[in-house]
Formats: sequence, structure tokens, C-alpha cells
Amino acid sequence: MMLKTALIGCGRISPMHLASISMLENSELVAVCDVKEERAVNAAEQYNCSYYTDYKKMLLEKKPDVVHICTPHYLHHSMACFAAEQGIHVVLEKPMAINYDDAVDMVHCCEKNHVTLSIMFQNRYNRAVRLIKEELEKENLGKVLSARIIITWNRNDDYYLQSDWKGTWDKEGGGVVIDQAIHSLDLVRFITGKKPLNVQANIYNRRHEKFQVEDCAEGVINFEDDFIVSFYTMNYFTTDAPLEIMLHCEKGVANIIGDEGYIDYVDGRHTSMKLQESDKIDYGNGFKKYWGYCHYVEIKKIYDALLKNDEVEVSGEDCILTQKIVNSIYESGKKGKTIYL
Repeated sequence: MMLKTALIGCGRISPMHLASISMLENSELVAVCDVKEERAVNAAEQYNCSYYTDYKKMLLEKKPDVVHICTPHYLHHSMACFAAEQGIHVVLEKPMAINYDDAVDMVHCCEKNHVTLSIMFQNRYNRAVRLIKEELEKENLGKVLSARIIITWNRNDDYYLQSDWKGTWDKEGGGVVIDQAIHSLDLVRFITGKKPLNVQANIYNRRHEKFQVEDCAEGVINFEDDFIVSFYTMNYFTTDAPLEIMLHCEKGVANIIGDEGYIDYVDGRHTSMKLQESDKIDYGNGFKKYWGYCHYVEIKKIYDALLKNDEVEVSGEDCILTQKIVNSIYESGKKGKTIYL
């Protein structure tokens, strides 16, 4: 069976989706849409499909089985709900929404219309992430005690000036937390399976005076079972240094550094996992290198699940907690108090 697919938003992240869709044997890209006609035309020519500048018209005329939404954050909620009301499955780029209430409403809308909502947290499929998660599940690392996240990347003024929505609270929903750190925050929750309880955070704008949102955030997230996560993230470093996630456990320490994973056990054993050459996927012209190569892996799993009528692994319902953590960091930073989840 072949699933008809459409895509909304032909910007920076779209090549990851378009190339992945084109590599699937069970998907046919029928149309793309962007309010900037030139971008829509270019994508349509490259992938031999129709183009639109009105996403509602595209969905109503083409009636796809699946739509990929790669638009500015503030549009995610309304677009996903419209698609769901037409009986179309939704594949949504992170974050789910600007705020937690919209994310919850989106999940309810998809459930009510009996369609699947999948969120792109593709780094859950990185080899290093899977190794550490499996070792925790096998209890080879014992109880997880604490974790730390360190991200020092570069998003200079030019990065924001190329966009008419980034760097704004009302359209992007924030800065370094919702756009860059969100993946690492999601990974710690995914790897450990722990439920967040409360957040204490500080947010600052230190190096981007032309823009509204935070470029630095630090704080503590308290999870169940006395599991503590400390984080420091900023995007005014002069290069994209490899991110670092460290998990301190009873029986060892696990580290993710960029695409690589390392575990040092208290009994002296060591194990590691590195990115394999076969993991690297050619996402075509216009592809900007992102951390992780697993868009294709997650998208393939989504389509396989849809055809088998199975649940998707990275569902909207599951990812609501990551959205809640992000929004709680902002609330805590703005109000200067602990926010309980």
C-alpha cells in the first residue's frame, strides 16, 4: 500500500523530511506548500510534485494520508488540528507548539479524529542514546542518580536575521531552550523514563540585543525517585561544540558527546558506541548539518506503523511532557520561582 504525503513549510528543515519521504517505498509525495512561492516551486521541481501557497487548499484538494508540518512554531497547533479534522495523519517538527495548552489540545484533536500525531525527536534513535537506554533498562547501570546537560552552540545575529519569525516570543516561543536544548531535555526524559516533578531555572539574553528571546538558560529539573537533572545551554559560543549529556548511575557513568556514547562501569569495564558510516544519509541539496542523522529512521518507522495500524513510538501524547518541561523553564525563569509540573 502507498501512502499519499504532503508537506507544509519548505524552509531549512524541510530537506530532512523531503529526502526521507522520497526514500520510502510506501510513500508518494503529492504536494508541497509554502507561503513563499519560490521555495514551494523549488521543492516541487526537485521532488516532481504539485505546489501550493495555501495549505488548507492543498489538503482539501490533494487529500493526502499524511502531512509533514515544518513551519514556524506558532503555526503548528492550528495546522495540525486542521489536518486532523480532515482525517490526515500528522508528522510534526519539534516543538509541538508555543505553549503547553496548545500541545494538549493538539493531542486531543488528533485522538478525536482518529489520526496519528508523531513528533520529530529523531535523536532518540541515535546509536549512543539507544545503547545507554538499553543498559539502564537491563539494570546494568543500576539506579540513575543525576544528569547534566551542557550545550554551547552558535546562533549569531545572521541566523536570526534570515528568518521573519525566529527570535520572537510570539512566533518562536523562545530561543535556545525551545529551539536547541529541547532535544537534550527530551533525551534525558526518554532514556531514563522518569517523570518530571518541578523546575527551577534562570533565563537571560546576554548577546542578542536585537532580539527578544533568551540566548542562555540554566537550572535544575527534579524528577521522581530523587533523580536530579542540571542543565546549562547557550547559543552565543563561537562554534557548535559537541553537546554533552552525562548520567551518573549507581553502577557507572554514561556520557553522550555529540553522536558518540561512552559508559564507564564501576567494576572497571568500558563500552562505547560511535556514529557508523552507514548512519549518514544524504539529505540532498540545501541540507544544513544538524546534530543527528535520524530523521529518515524515525519517518520510516512512522510510515511502517501507520500501514500496520500500530502506535507510533514518538507520539504526541508522550511528547507533551517535554513540552511541559520547556514551558516550565520559561515560566520559572520569568517569575523567579519553582514551577511544579
